[in-house]
Amino acid sequence: MLTRIDHIGIACFDLDATVEFYRSTYGFEVHHTEVNEEQGVREAMLRINGTSDGGASYLQLLEPVREDSTVAKWLAKNGEGVHHIAFGTADVDADAADVKDKGVRVLYEEPRTGSMGSRITFLHPKDCHGVLTELVTSAGEHQAPSPGTPQAPAQD
Repeated sequence: MLTRIDHIGIACFDLDATVEFYRSTYGFEVHHTEVNEEQGVREAMLRINGTSDGGASYLQLLEPVREDSTVAKWLAKNGEGVHHIAFGTADVDADAADVKDKGVRVLYEEPRTGSMGSRITFLHPKDCHGVLTELVTSAGEHQAPSPGTPQAPAQD
């Protein structure tokens, strides 16, 4: 069962400038940063609030570090803005199977490691009314595998 909006992913050209905008405009502070070389992104997670299920809601700011990354290609096509929405769940495997049974394409065969040690998978935007959708189980809700942070996969 989906329990919260875990985060909203925002693609940006300049991570530092975008972080500063959200800090000075809304008072949001950086909770976590990391670079995912495999996916070619640098990210900052800005914590918005905690939730009753022990999770939190974040803005995930994504800056490409390579021109061939999915986020760089998305930025070239769409410009800065909302890239995806992520829903929190206690069981990403079960919820991915449930939506797959309902005809929604799940983009990863098995959930992968995401930001801050979470487990993630993505749902195809063409099956979700044009919205790239991520399902996330926070690291505290599972035994986290080794770090690596796949972001949004390539889209058809």
